[in-house]
Amino acid sequence: MKFTVAQIAHLLGGTVEGSGEQEVHTLGKIEEAGPGSISFLANPKYEAHLYTTRATAVIVSRELELKKGVHTSLIRVEDPYSSFTRLLEEYHRMLSFQKTGTEDPCFMHQSVSHGEGLYRGAFSYIGAGSKLGKGVKIYPNAYIGENVVIGDNTIILAGAKIYPDTKIGSNCTIHAGAVVGSDGFGFAPQPDGSYKTIPQLGNVVLEDWVSIGANAAIDCATMGSTIIRKGVKIDNLVQVAHNVEIGENTVIAAQSGVAGSTKIGRSCILAGQVGVIGHLQIADKTTIAAQAGVGKSIKQEGKVLIGSPAFERDDYLKSYVVFKNLPDLDKRLKQLEEKIINLRSPDEHS
Repeated sequence: MKFTVAQIAHLLGGTVEGSGEQEVHTLGKIEEAGPGSISFLANPKYEAHLYTTRATAVIVSRELELKKGVHTSLIRVEDPYSSFTRLLEEYHRMLSFQKTGTEDPCFMHQSVSHGEGLYRGAFSYIGAGSKLGKGVKIYPNAYIGENVVIGDNTIILAGAKIYPDTKIGSNCTIHAGAVVGSDGFGFAPQPDGSYKTIPQLGNVVLEDWVSIGANAAIDCATMGSTIIRKGVKIDNLVQVAHNVEIGENTVIAAQSGVAGSTKIGRSCILAGQVGVIGHLQIADKTTIAAQAGVGKSIKQEGKVLIGSPAFERDDYLKSYVVFKNLPDLDKRLKQLEEKIINLRSPDEHS
């Protein structure tokens, strides 16, 4: 795929400085890019590369003042990093949506309805009663169960498993090996010490622009729905339990786990290996640092939590100063104890 510098500038709402007719067909780092590549400059530390790069075009800030001449076309924008990110997204989607048609062998039940531009990879399965929107891409070995709804331009990558009755919005991406709609962890203890399985009769709802990482698992609800709201991004190897609700534009990093019936607010950040117990309420715009363990509800917006059990960042940092000095404090305490034991009263000296 080739585009002119002028076409890319139009997409990004930028202005061209230099030739707008040159063609670009790939993306690259400013220090490594060659002819036919486009790059960007956001960090001033890399400005020296702007004057030596072989890239055909570089996205730069409107405010950048050149220290000397350049050999590349410039696309001036308000925010080079955001603009290049948008370009990456567009490039990725164009590559992803090139595929159409059907690879054999694969299976789609005759009752399935779908829009134009459907791609079905080899060994994929689409169950009865499912409804697929326009431009849906089902990659090889993916499983789509019965009565699944998938919105326009959603991509189900290789080996992903979508259980029956799942509802997926438009412009979503389900990465390889992810499982959406598996049973929640519901077992009732019995008098003899065994556990009886509690049927999980609900489903999972993913709204628009949701991304589910590779080998992540989103459990269906016991009753009702596990809900992942618009714009949520879930990393690889994340576990979301039954009846959880995750608010709009929240991001959850790898190896985190959210236990059943917890409600996480909008625009929250859960870093890697965060654990959240069940039946909690996490307020909007909460940030939870890596490896934190959350054991109680967070009711005030904008809090930053660290530690296990997790508590507020400022309190944690004060406590950590004490914690890291404990070995020295312990040593000094033992020295003081020894001195006290060895003290003798005036009477004992007489």
